[in-house]
Amino acid sequence: MAATMKNLQPLATFFAFALLLESSQAADWTQYRGPNHDGSTVEKIPAKWPASGLRTLWKVPAPGGFSSFAVSQGLAVTQVIREGRECVVALDAMTGKEAWAVELGAADYGHNGGNAGAKGNDGGDGPRSTPTLDGDHAYVLSSDLRLWCLNAKSGKKAWMVDLMAEHGGPNIKWKNAASPLLDGDQVFVAGGGAGSTFLAFDKLTGKVFWKSGTETITHATPVRTTLHGVAQVIFFVQSGLVSLDRATGRELWRQAFRFSVSTAISPVVAQDVVYCSAGYGVGGGAYRISKTDGKWAAEEQWRAHGNGQSANHWSTPLHREGHLYGVFGFKEYATGPVKCVELATGAVKWQKPNFGAGNAVLAGGHLLVLTDLGDLVLLAAQAAEQPELARAHVVDGKCWSTPALSNGRVYVRSTKEAACVELPRALSSR
Repeated sequence: MAATMKNLQPLATFFAFALLLESSQAADWTQYRGPNHDGSTVEKIPAKWPASGLRTLWKVPAPGGFSSFAVSQGLAVTQVIREGRECVVALDAMTGKEAWAVELGAADYGHNGGNAGAKGNDGGDGPRSTPTLDGDHAYVLSSDLRLWCLNAKSGKKAWMVDLMAEHGGPNIKWKNAASPLLDGDQVFVAGGGAGSTFLAFDKLTGKVFWKSGTETITHATPVRTTLHGVAQVIFFVQSGLVSLDRATGRELWRQAFRFSVSTAISPVVAQDVVYCSAGYGVGGGAYRISKTDGKWAAEEQWRAHGNGQSANHWSTPLHREGHLYGVFGFKEYATGPVKCVELATGAVKWQKPNFGAGNAVLAGGHLLVLTDLGDLVLLAAQAAEQPELARAHVVDGKCWSTPALSNGRVYVRSTKEAACVELPRALSSR
């Protein structure tokens, strides 16, 4: 018996190490486009999937809208329409059972979300903002520009700020689509009026840290970053890019960028270069940010106009090793391509058609794409074109949301339903 136990010790040690390794590669997906708001996660995705597809852990109705999931501490939270009301709904991340739901206001968006009947574009508007989770609280920005802080366990309101009523903020066509950005003890949003377009709130009390700027908002969610040693928040408004000091709200730099109808992607930061783009004939561009003798400047590196090579409608691309990866194109429902674009020049290195107006996330060297028809597709995020690695149909309905990857599971949304699918274990695929 002693000899047997001795022989089992190395095996037990191996399994303990394997479990530790697997858990160290797991992460919560706490807000829109992940914990770092750059669409990436430390989790790894196995390149081989079962021929039968991915195992569905649960699937529930999720009517209306293009809100994505935030996943943390056992909850998966998104925004839907119920009986003509916009709601935030928290589900048990493992079972899909509803934990709580809170009404946010009337579900009136002034638009039907597209041309009903078109392939990959079956109409149906709704909330497009994604909740943000932080420990005991959930932060939600409604289409009518109300910022809510809710108890994550119960949904009970901790505080709420009405940006239009309290800060004079006008709404925009199709109403707000941006998500609250959480960084440290502050929640950043845009939507106030003159002198208050940009707002930073204390996450626990809802009190204003700072407010600044007189701009017109877009549907784009801001991003946090650090450039030349200075922590900042970059907003993408109708005048272009505006970067503010995180601590004070003081403007650091700005870059003009044309607006037409709707701007919806978040800026993409890669070292000292910032990429931005829009549909409706606007196109994309990259700008190098410098700081000399205390003065900030943005210098254009390249600019591509129109709906061609580097237009992103609402699908924010991902940066990896000097290249942008993601869904490019404008209103190419069901047919739009995934592309690899060289960040330094804007040159398209490769493209693959028939992904539509979906969204992608980055996990290690892999690109996980949710097509607008509900397929999850795995590609290698490499400058040299690679074959498609895996594909599985996971949800029905129009998918204009971003998949959330957390603890080996992928949480997806359409205008009809929500689902959680389980990836094969990375260790078992080695």
